[in-house]
Amino acid sequence: MKRTLFCLLFLAFLSLSGKAREEKVIYERYCAAVKEKATFPTGDLMVETARFFLGTPYVAGTLEEEPENLIINLHGLDCMTLVENTVALAWSVRQRPGYEGYASVLKNMRYRDSGNVTLDYTDRLHYTTDWMYENEKRGYLKDVTKEIGGQPLKLDLSFMSTHPDSYKQLKGNPERIAIIAAKEKEINARPHYYIPQDEINAHAGQIKNGDIVCFVTTVKGLDISHVGIICREGDKLTFIHASTTKKRVIVNEEPLQEYVQGIKRNCGIMIVRPQF
Repeated sequence: MKRTLFCLLFLAFLSLSGKAREEKVIYERYCAAVKEKATFPTGDLMVETARFFLGTPYVAGTLEEEPENLIINLHGLDCMTLVENTVALAWSVRQRPGYEGYASVLKNMRYRDSGNVTLDYTDRLHYTTDWMYENEKRGYLKDVTKEIGGQPLKLDLSFMSTHPDSYKQLKGNPERIAIIAAKEKEINARPHYYIPQDEINAHAGQIKNGDIVCFVTTVKGLDISHVGIICREGDKLTFIHASTTKKRVIVNEEPLQEYVQGIKRNCGIMIVRPQF
């Protein structure tokens, strides 16, 4: 019995090690691909990094493992993990800290208290506006929405705390729900700005290559429904994203304003600029 248990644990260890090796191989392939581009302006490096993932399958829910721990998955991305990894990878190739440094930055960007020995689900920065706020404090990003002409936006975040059954880590866990509810109130009290969907083209000249575009939703209790990396295709302002319809990472065919206007529950965008 003990021998069987040992074998099972050993096989699990090998499996996990295999996953880690797979991600490191992708990381090394990325570093080789952008080796000559590490000195590019930050925005251009962000775009080159995002382009590296073109064609990567869209995979949702890759972070939803228990117990909570840092998940690195470069072979299947959703919109947020594409953006997180693009920032962390571009930062790492610029600063040259190696794979461990990249993983450390990714953890620092994803969690409120990333230095905790044991992570909890409530440590993760679930709301995108909270992710923006915390990562601006850490010097990775800057919310430039207001300075490029954004208008005040009142948020009333409540979705996670009022729909706990939609999240397996919250379902039946009143302590975690209370923590999330308190954080929602804290986020709501901060000032926020957005560019209305019909005014995007008017501010397009101030939106830069490599900026992070966050799509503001009108769904009650939420803030952002989708994110991507701004890029210019000739004169067209568009973005790279993990598309739920195409099921892979793509350069969006439609111009940015046209795309936003075509999404029923989008009302505008926020723009966040990498700072490295």
